[in-house]
Amino acid sequence: MAPDGTLMSRAEQRPGDTWDLSPLFTGADEWEALFARVERDSARYAEFRGRLGESPATLAAALEFDLALSRDAERIYTFAHLKSDEDKTDQTALALYERASALFTRLSELSSFMTPELQAIPDNAMRALMDDPLLAGYRFFLEKIIRFKPHTLSQEIEEVLAMSGEMAHAPRQFFGQLDNADLRFGVITDESGAQVELTHGNFSSFLMKRDRELRRRAFFQYYKTYEEHKHAIAAALAASCKKDRFYARVRRFGSCREASLFSDNVPPSVYDNLLGAVKENLGPLFTYLRFRRERLGIDELHFYDTYVPLVDGVDFRMPYEEAVDTCAAALAPLGTEYVDTLRAGLLERRWVDRYENRGKRSGAYSSGCYDSPPYILMNYREDNINSLYTLIHEAGHSMHTHSSARHQPYVYHEYTIFVAEVASTFNEVLLSRHLLERYRDDPAMRAYILNREIDDIRGTLFRQTMFAEFEKRTHELVERDQPLTLDAFTGIYRELLSAYFGDTLVVDDALALECLRIPHFYSAFYVYKYATGISAAIALAETVLAEGARARDRYLDFLKTGGSMFPLDELRGAGVDMETPGPVRDAIAHFGRLVGELRAALG
Repeated sequence: MAPDGTLMSRAEQRPGDTWDLSPLFTGADEWEALFARVERDSARYAEFRGRLGESPATLAAALEFDLALSRDAERIYTFAHLKSDEDKTDQTALALYERASALFTRLSELSSFMTPELQAIPDNAMRALMDDPLLAGYRFFLEKIIRFKPHTLSQEIEEVLAMSGEMAHAPRQFFGQLDNADLRFGVITDESGAQVELTHGNFSSFLMKRDRELRRRAFFQYYKTYEEHKHAIAAALAASCKKDRFYARVRRFGSCREASLFSDNVPPSVYDNLLGAVKENLGPLFTYLRFRRERLGIDELHFYDTYVPLVDGVDFRMPYEEAVDTCAAALAPLGTEYVDTLRAGLLERRWVDRYENRGKRSGAYSSGCYDSPPYILMNYREDNINSLYTLIHEAGHSMHTHSSARHQPYVYHEYTIFVAEVASTFNEVLLSRHLLERYRDDPAMRAYILNREIDDIRGTLFRQTMFAEFEKRTHELVERDQPLTLDAFTGIYRELLSAYFGDTLVVDDALALECLRIPHFYSAFYVYKYATGISAAIALAETVLAEGARARDRYLDFLKTGGSMFPLDELRGAGVDMETPGPVRDAIAHFGRLVGELRAALG
């Protein structure tokens, strides 16, 4: 924040607090040069059209060309999207992003012949090709392509679908620009009497304030902005769901969910096991929320009462540099190489864009490409313990990316989101264990950390599962040709709030609008992976802490696998089977034990 309580501009940020993108490109001229070369070289796709089954040498050359061009295009895109996210109002950066997106669409169009042409090769001939030593390194890559044979269309239709890429991103692009660049939430008077701009970045901080009236005002003021734009956002979300349906139907999938899960080879039963296990075991959540209401001494629990710490007298404050030290100490069970690499990245190598500025993308993420550092965008606040957890969460993603890139060739470096959320949440579990030990002689702080871990599991396991059911139900509506109106969205969401929180929470009308502000809903069937991820992460972290080096090495090997096998197989290798509901049930039982510890600690 600037001294007057408003957000800083991007130009006011200290360079050391921002990420260093020079490993990608040293300047615009270098970016433009590579952009021009990729555009020029893309014409070479024509050399391979109709020839992929000609010989192992020809197929190997085609794959090497395609992957090399994709690798360069990812560098171009990564730089552009990171620059655009620094300030969504920066039209120059937005133009780079639009050009990079358009380049990807053109490359998809030009290369669209490859998949159907490979799938048209007779089975015996394809097996002979894959058995050739020249293609040994591409076997799993080719096997995944062959899996899609029932869902791949003619070359002409595939080319048209590739051309539709930019249009398909329109709903998400609209929401992103509106939510990050145009929405304003006004100014609010904080507990000290200062006028502070309400933003995405500090909204959660206000919900953690002890002054209930301040929390209530922040909640309703924040959602008033969404109320004012609810029809436009609902239209964008409906368009996104219809886009999902279009592609699922065109590719002959039975549902949008089936289409989304297919590439990871995740059966729908994994999704259904998650929903079932959580909804059948809501008792510990209800127990916690009733305890929260009693501890706060209020007659009714509202959403704006669900984030304030239950422990009085703890004024959490941790500057960024201290947060890095804390993360390093928490991750010591993973070994010195892991910790030293991470510390260097978070500090002197400037992987992290640390603080909020006007126009900067909200939230947090880890992003990079094969030839870049694994960058982290966040909006760190030293007065909010969630920022510490966000840092170690995104660091888990970044170290996963770093490990995969170091140990896998480009063709297999990219891991799936399904396993990504394991690596990030695993780090959070270790952080909680570290903090509980660090503050073992400080009952108030220990209870504060227990409270934070409980709220994190509540938000990641229970809440994200509710989001997952919302996605399932809204997509089922569009699949039945039912209208996806604002009332349909908010009606479903209200029903789910009642189902997942029972009589423990008073659902204010404004809370039904929460479904309109979740960016992940524009990447359908993503959010369930947070819930499965935390379940797997809790199981793996407990194993590493209990068994030591052997389990640690197995986990570090998991981080190195990248995309060289399907995610469920990767997790089985690490030591957890997500095709059963067991890990989800165990995570809920773990949550229940933490609630019991907190109740005992607070009396």
